Amino acid sequence: MLHSAVNAFVLLFLINRVNVSLATEPVCSKFDYEEKLLEKMIRTEIKVEAIESEIVKTQDSVLKTLNEIKKKVADINDKFEDLRNNITEEMIAKTKDLEKKEELFKNSFEELRTKFTNDMENQRNALTVAKEEMAKPSVAFYAHHVTDLVLDVSDEIIVFDTIITNEGSGYDTSTGIFTAPVEGLYQFTVHVCSKTGKYSVIGLSLAGKVVAAAVNYDKDSETCSSVGAVVRMNSGEQIWVKCTSGYSTYRLYQDNYRMNTFSGILLNN
Repeated sequence: MLHSAVNAFVLLFLINRVNVSLATEPVCSKFDYEEKLLEKMIRTEIKVEAIESEIVKTQDSVLKTLNEIKKKVADINDKFEDLRNNITEEMIAKTKDLEKKEELFKNSFEELRTKFTNDMENQRNALTVAKEEMAKPSVAFYAHHVTDLVLDVSDEIIVFDTIITNEGSGYDTSTGIFTAPVEGLYQFTVHVCSKTGKYSVIGLSLAGKVVAAAVNYDKDSETCSSVGAVVRMNSGEQIWVKCTSGYSTYRLYQDNYRMNTFSGILLNN
């Protein structure tokens, strides 16, 4: 289109020059208006083509920019996707790690709770036992010094008249008899000494039945021996030491170095 307009413009320009050269004086061309209009159209066409060229360049630039933006957006999306995947994997790993730690903590807590519960139960049991032990009556006695050293009468009770310990007040120094204040398991020990060349024949009698006995003799010096028993007694039941076989020459002996003793203790109810 522009090429045709240029050709037309050139043709008109040549015709105009011919007319001018032939005329003897200036005469206005009858195509003056058309020429000006055509010139204006040509200039407009040129401007339009320039604008179109700029538009094309702008479009190319915009398209290039858009492509670059698309590429950058795609890169950003890829990086974001990678980052999201990494974060997701890391979060999953951390979540699993936290779950493991939580499970470990739960197990440890459960072990501690179980141990604490067992310890508390053991403490309660120990306290219960201690309370029971404290609630048990304290029964024990220890007596020495025999009033009559001659053992000439069978079944005669040997009286130890000096008391050192008498918890529960079960032993009677006037009779030599121990009366159990409570039912339980008791341990008794008798220690006696005999004079040189003399026998001592004694027994531990529970409610009239001998549960332990001993014979002691040495022809050259004073000698001592012990005998004991562990028995269960009912409350009010009695036990004592007696001469199991009396004879006029049988005799006990005691001095600052040898003591005749009778003792007993409640082991448990």
